[in-house]
Amino acid sequence: MRAAIIRLACVALVSYVPGSMAVTAQSEAPATPKFEVASVKLHTSDDRRVMMVAQPGGRFVAANVPLKLVIRTAYQLQDDQIVGGPAWLGKDRFDIEARAPGMTSAPSIELLAMLRSLLLERFKLTTHREMRELPIFELARVRADGALGEGLRPTACPELAIDLSQPKPCANISNGSGTLTLRGMPVEQFAAYLAPVVNRVIVDRTALGGRWDIDLRWSPEPPQPTDVAGAATPARLDDPPSIFTALQEQLGLKLEASRGMVEVLVVDTLEHPSPN
Repeated sequence: MRAAIIRLACVALVSYVPGSMAVTAQSEAPATPKFEVASVKLHTSDDRRVMMVAQPGGRFVAANVPLKLVIRTAYQLQDDQIVGGPAWLGKDRFDIEARAPGMTSAPSIELLAMLRSLLLERFKLTTHREMRELPIFELARVRADGALGEGLRPTACPELAIDLSQPKPCANISNGSGTLTLRGMPVEQFAAYLAPVVNRVIVDRTALGGRWDIDLRWSPEPPQPTDVAGAATPARLDDPPSIFTALQEQLGLKLEASRGMVEVLVVDTLEHPSPN
């Protein structure tokens, strides 16, 4: 089953996006962003397609998604960083449609905050954070001489060209099914975008400073093992490689399995959604 999912980590590019900002005693706390209208229903349709997408005009649509995926997106985490909760957290699937007409920007921190507000109001989600030792990947160079692949090049973008709210030739990120392209970005931010592909926290061990242009293409799903007659389906010569092979061949980088202390989100309370 193929999931068409938009990753919403396109502003902060960190594992956690804070839901509020510190303010002085003289100022008022900013209002928590919320959707103007939101519909949340248990998925009962026979349609097995999975979709979660942010659309222009402040519209968020999800179909046939487990709530764990919504939490993972709202808090910019990987699966093993979400701890506890009822058994239905990863099993029951929901259809969500929400609108915030006043929001005109691309998917952003504001939209993530709206998702967290929706989780609190409709699912009564409360959480706390802890540090735990978990499996991670370390991003490292393949070759001892430090040589890199053709898909990883020092950028020609000028300094201070970073504006992630507007698509530009520099400081731009484009990701799709089996493709990831960055222009003028640090390797650390590339690792943050790569993490959802392998569903594990990635720590940058490349020691590659500065900013880079990165082009990566891989096979987003494993090939089907057999055809309708039961015979093995041969791989086509033009099929892209796995993400692990693509990293080595195209970028000269590799993912090494390790363990490390990682911040996790512990689910304290969670209920089935309140009626619309």
